Amino acid sequence: MDGTKRANIRSGITVNIVLKQDQRTGTLTEGVVRDILTKSPTHPHGIKVRLMSGEVGRVKEIL
Repeated sequence: MDGTKRANIRSGITVNIVLKQDQRTGTLTEGVVRDILTKSPTHPHGIKVRLMSGEVGRVKEIL
């Protein structure tokens, strides 16, 4: 599913995100969404979320 639409993302789902420090390499980090940080309904680079682990990044894949 598409990580650029806020409607597709909710707390408790498993996603792959790209962390700020991994944006150059595109390394993905898997985790469970705790909070949705992006307020707009869409974002071209992915909706920004905080995972249960505390990591913050933009959603690339919804698992």
